Amino acid sequence: MNYFLRTSSTIAIAGLFCINVSAQTNRKDKAQFKSRTNDFYEQIKKGNETFAEQKKTIPLAFRMDYSGMDVPKSASEFKTVFSQKPESQGETGTCWCFSTTSFYESEIKRLSNQDIALSELYTVYFEYLEKAKEFVRTRGTSLFDEGSETGDVAKMMKLYGIVPLETYTGLKVGQPFHNHKKMVEEMRNYLAYVKTSNQWNPEVVAATIKSIMNFHIGEPPTSVTIAGKKITPLEYLKTVAKLNPDDYVDVMSLMESPYWTKAEYKVPDNWAHSADYYNVPLDDFMSIIKKTIKNGYSISIGGDVSESGMDSKSGVAMIPTYDIPSAYIDEYSRQMRFSNGSTTDDHAMHLVGYLERADGTWFLIKDSGSGGQNNQSSPGYWYMHEDFVKLKMTTFTIHKDAIKEILAKFQEKK
Repeated sequence: MNYFLRTSSTIAIAGLFCINVSAQTNRKDKAQFKSRTNDFYEQIKKGNETFAEQKKTIPLAFRMDYSGMDVPKSASEFKTVFSQKPESQGETGTCWCFSTTSFYESEIKRLSNQDIALSELYTVYFEYLEKAKEFVRTRGTSLFDEGSETGDVAKMMKLYGIVPLETYTGLKVGQPFHNHKKMVEEMRNYLAYVKTSNQWNPEVVAATIKSIMNFHIGEPPTSVTIAGKKITPLEYLKTVAKLNPDDYVDVMSLMESPYWTKAEYKVPDNWAHSADYYNVPLDDFMSIIKKTIKNGYSISIGGDVSESGMDSKSGVAMIPTYDIPSAYIDEYSRQMRFSNGSTTDDHAMHLVGYLERADGTWFLIKDSGSGGQNNQSSPGYWYMHEDFVKLKMTTFTIHKDAIKEILAKFQEKK
């Protein structure tokens, strides 16, 4: 192309550009807010979800068939001690606290005839804090998790006191159920960072763990107002609830430690490795439970609830003969299951009543877990046969006055 043609072309393009710019300058476009949608992507999602639902199957559980059996049908059949209405622990691993807090509410009624609902989450808050401190002290070798033992409630009360439920629920406004999944995940991740970075500053760790909990479940109160006067949670424990944490003891029955000695309950949730469990023979373990509930004492009890003989809809808990016949349930079958892991320390509940029948003693068990809430006749309760307790329940917390004779034997054995 020669110079004249190139120049002419340039002039022509420039002229066209000027015309277009002029046209755009005169145009005034508009915009508006619209829903950000992608119709075809929604089709993709719906198609994949539908396909996944077709593939998803609900696994079947092998459970005892209670049809046609004569079993308890309602909590009203049982002789009971006072207890508050069942509460849900939601999506948390805090059964140890819900069951034992319920136990202490019953103790308040028994000892001072007061009807007081206590805060479970106040104790849970400080239990997490103490676990974090222990994690630092042991340089990351101790367990930091949701589970603990029934005896830990008394330890936290002794350190931090207690408050009524109305002053601290651990729930946000409008939140129907507890859910600690994100909170625990954040605390675990932070402590993992502390361990890998070797930053073992106890004050910093405690402050950070508190800040995480304060965000998720709120900061616990430092005082309680009673009759216009502010008192500390420790004062509330002593002067209002009138509980003495030193009056409560923990009992177990396992052959792996000598009977009539105090020993460690060797499970992960005993994160502080407490060796304050009074270890008694199985016959004594069962006689304590039967005698004390009849004498008006309730019990916070823990053990294994993942059994074939538990039916949450009917609320019945039995040991099926296809598992082990009643006559063969003894300290050996009990210990074997604990030693091989088929009996685990997976749940704590509150024993609040009993029913004597021709087929043995049944216990009314108040449960904060979802299983007990499924009971169609009495939501929040299990009807547990004595064989189930004998084989699968491993420890309990009780007032020392209920077992004076048992504790005296420990003194004699020294």
